[in-house]
Amino acid sequence: MAVGGGVGPGNGANYEGKVTPFVVIACMVAATGGLIFGYDIGISGGVTSMDEFLEKFFPSVYAKQKDASGHESQYCKFENHILTLFTSSLYLAALVASFFASATTQRFGRKISMTLGGSIFLIGAILNGAAVNVEMLIIGRLLLGVGIGYANQSVPVYLSEMAPAKLRGAMNIGFQMCTTIGIFAANLVNYGTSKMKENGWRVSLALAAAPALIMTIGAIFLPDTPNSMIQRGQADEAKSMLKKIRGTEAVDAEYNDMLEASEASKLVKQPWKTIMERKYRPQLVITCLIPFFQQLTGINVIMFYAPVLFKTLGFGDDASLMSAVVTGLVNVFATIVSIFTVDKFGRRALFLEGGIQMLICQIGVGSLIASVFGISGEGHFSGAKGNLALALICFYVAAFAWSWGPLGWLVPSEIHPMETRSAGQSMNVSINMFFTFVIGQLFLSMLCHLKFGLFFFFGGWVLIMTLFVYFFLPETKNMPIEEMNRVWKAHWFWGKYIPEDAVGLGHTRKDNDV
Repeated sequence: MAVGGGVGPGNGANYEGKVTPFVVIACMVAATGGLIFGYDIGISGGVTSMDEFLEKFFPSVYAKQKDASGHESQYCKFENHILTLFTSSLYLAALVASFFASATTQRFGRKISMTLGGSIFLIGAILNGAAVNVEMLIIGRLLLGVGIGYANQSVPVYLSEMAPAKLRGAMNIGFQMCTTIGIFAANLVNYGTSKMKENGWRVSLALAAAPALIMTIGAIFLPDTPNSMIQRGQADEAKSMLKKIRGTEAVDAEYNDMLEASEASKLVKQPWKTIMERKYRPQLVITCLIPFFQQLTGINVIMFYAPVLFKTLGFGDDASLMSAVVTGLVNVFATIVSIFTVDKFGRRALFLEGGIQMLICQIGVGSLIASVFGISGEGHFSGAKGNLALALICFYVAAFAWSWGPLGWLVPSEIHPMETRSAGQSMNVSINMFFTFVIGQLFLSMLCHLKFGLFFFFGGWVLIMTLFVYFFLPETKNMPIEEMNRVWKAHWFWGKYIPEDAVGLGHTRKDNDV
């Protein structure tokens, strides 16, 4: 067994059923929740690089950017804490909202959380598009954050519960796929609106209403998951839904496992206290560290500030926005790679390959910037070196897009038993949003003070997280979601935390029947 390995892919229960058009359509509609997350990530950097936007709301940044003296450090030209607050305030709101979303998801179901999240995001988009001052911008951003907190808490759980075990990875990555499409669409919108003589930034911000409408209307017509129905006392409806999504009448084995998991979850009155117990230690540690590490890859600073970063590297206005479009397109295609490989090669293989590739690219970008700007921050990229920097960033984005991007949402959503699943996913979202806020708020200052060393800083963290995956993350592909304790029990390190009875008598019975 590999150092971080677990049980083999054939050791889980083999439930009856097939991949039905109904479950595919339901998962595709639910995955559109990623559109609002992606659109916001992509739109922020483009808007904050637009002269009209900066001149209206952040005149000091605009003046610094237009400084013609030649003595302004390229590293520091966009440093402004209010400007970064515009970008990062959303993620602080998402952090707080994710805790309320946990209670909503558990009590009222996954689809209610998705509908509510889309509606609130829609209001925030309208406010941002109509903003007349910084305060209105920030309030709109906070509402966008609440919407994202609800969507990111409910959508990955919905996808993991609806999908059959053998395709859970691919279907869950639909969320990340929609996130990348949202980023790419936002980059295209920014490129187009930058050509407008006035109010281009308003159009960019207001068009966030489009993905919000898609998600909200889609969620209204979605069925809820059988797991959620059972959890809320709708056992008969749950069995009918399970038959419908699996395309067979022979669902008793999977249905009984859900009932067993639900009965165990009913004994838990305080999931936030329960998740801290020793027998949930593996899930707790992974759920905390995966989103923490995901943000310390440095990816969101690339996606938030891609146009700003490319401007810093000496690209012109159009070239910087077009470069962001290129990285967005790479992001989409690389995510498609993960959809077709995650259930074939497994989570660990993608994590490890992606980590090594990101590390190489970050060392390359840092070294390249050091050779041009040095410590002083004065200098200019030649066309050849600028294209090399863009290529390295694209290889870096590709590595993230088939590893830490989708898997950062997939793995935490699939490892928890029912009794801690909503709390665990809220913890995943809140930690992700907290560190997104911290990194987003500090990035431009870190670029100013760490200079090219910023890329080595993130590279060091990528090395640490890759080693962590190698030693401590077991393989979870093809394992039914209600049997995941078997993975932890078989792991060389985590096995000692899982009591024998947590693996489940029902699962032992099935194994003896084989």
